[in-house]
Amino acid sequence: MSEDQKKQLEQQLWNVANTLRGKMNADEFRDYILGFIFYKYLSERMEIYANEILETDGIKYKEINENAEDGKAYLEAIKEASVEKLGYFLKPSELFSEVAKRGNGDKDEDESNFILEDLQKILTNIQQSTMGTESEEDFDHLFEDMDLNSTKLGKTPEARNSIIAKVLAHLDKIDFKLEQSELDVLGDAYEYLIGQFASGAGKKAGEFYTPQQVSTILAKLVTTGKKKLKYAYDPTFGSGSLILRVAKEVEVTQFFGQELNRTTYNLARMNMILHGINYRRFNIKQEDTLEHPQHLGMEFEAIVANPPFSAQWSANPLFTSDDRFSQYGKLAPSSKADFAFVQHMIHHLAENGTMAIVLPHGALFRGGAEQHIRRYLIENRNYLDAVIGLPANIFYGTSIPTCIMVFKKCREQPDDILFIDASKGYEKVKTQNVLRTEHIEKIVNTYRNRQEIPKFSKRSTLKEVAENDYNLNIPRYVDTFEADDQLDINAIALELQTLEKDMKNTDTELATFCTALGIETPFSLI
Repeated sequence: MSEDQKKQLEQQLWNVANTLRGKMNADEFRDYILGFIFYKYLSERMEIYANEILETDGIKYKEINENAEDGKAYLEAIKEASVEKLGYFLKPSELFSEVAKRGNGDKDEDESNFILEDLQKILTNIQQSTMGTESEEDFDHLFEDMDLNSTKLGKTPEARNSIIAKVLAHLDKIDFKLEQSELDVLGDAYEYLIGQFASGAGKKAGEFYTPQQVSTILAKLVTTGKKKLKYAYDPTFGSGSLILRVAKEVEVTQFFGQELNRTTYNLARMNMILHGINYRRFNIKQEDTLEHPQHLGMEFEAIVANPPFSAQWSANPLFTSDDRFSQYGKLAPSSKADFAFVQHMIHHLAENGTMAIVLPHGALFRGGAEQHIRRYLIENRNYLDAVIGLPANIFYGTSIPTCIMVFKKCREQPDDILFIDASKGYEKVKTQNVLRTEHIEKIVNTYRNRQEIPKFSKRSTLKEVAENDYNLNIPRYVDTFEADDQLDINAIALELQTLEKDMKNTDTELATFCTALGIETPFSLI
């Protein structure tokens, strides 16, 4: 698929999303639109797989008579295979295209175009088809945010039915091209939609989406020198867009993560499946990462995270005996969990792994317990590999400047820390600052080659960092001072003389006009 075709699909999906614009706010109609797209994806994937099974029988899945004995036998066999392979099952009558047709008038005489109840049952049936199977957890309550009886969709059942039928009809006309398995066109379009919703969701956007430009940087940093990863991990999973970006850089066998927000957790599971990640290849838990970690005992070769900035956490004294925090001697303050996330990630980092975390700039220089933790990580462990300053106003919902901290347990360059000041490399687009490809490449190439570039990057020794009392504020290491151009006093004097002469000529001319008009001159000529 060409870039133009990809953009066309993105625009088509966004146009469908706008069907609900005005009825509810962005984060609410997001759940419906993304949910319907996911239902269409599951249906089309189900139909393709079932048709492959039925190919030797010379029939198509939609041709099966669900009430006939031979039809029931077919469905039972296909269900067993589908739940094993895809993780779920849909009957022919439950496929998206069939429901869309019924909802828009293409029905038998004894049928109604009222589809709300049928649709709600179908979404429930998808989950129930996984009960007692290996995929049960991955589909559990997956559609719970799609309340088809919500008055936000319409005041009456008829109004709600009408708008949903309209959405399904628009979506049904869009070709997801799932037969072209080598392409992840729908996955990319889904990411585009999530990004569009994030741009209109204000502060809530940070709960589920990391801008693609930042995700790309993190993904390239943690995959440096690698071609394949066994395990990748994101402890603040969001919609999954960040860890999926890692999979665009190298092959990833399995994905792990945790997400606190239930709605975002549902979105993340949909996003993984829709990107063609089989349910066996991801393990995402819905729980508080710091308070109730779900992957203890595991180590990961690549860890990425964009935690909520300066979030609160309990900092319970009991955590001083938790293996994630005990060695440091101090816990991150309860008012700012930034370094608690760092400690958690360090604990899960494999000896040959790399982790990259986005933090607010304050994490680089705040004192107290955070300074103590920074010192331990550098002086006692020597894990900090690089600090990268990003431009302000590149995240949705906040304009504060941020940074990326990169950690490794086995560093190739253990004698210095690379500081990069990328705060000035961006393009302003409307009210948002955006990192373009050239800005991203400069950051990544500088990190990978550990280059020293005047006004941009510097390798600072551990001794220098210690002398700065483990304050990692980037201007302490990267000199970005721009001296003013030297003034040419003689040139300025000559310019003043010329201006003085011009002013006198103007005064004389004005005095002539005043005399001609018979009025007083407003000044005296010397």
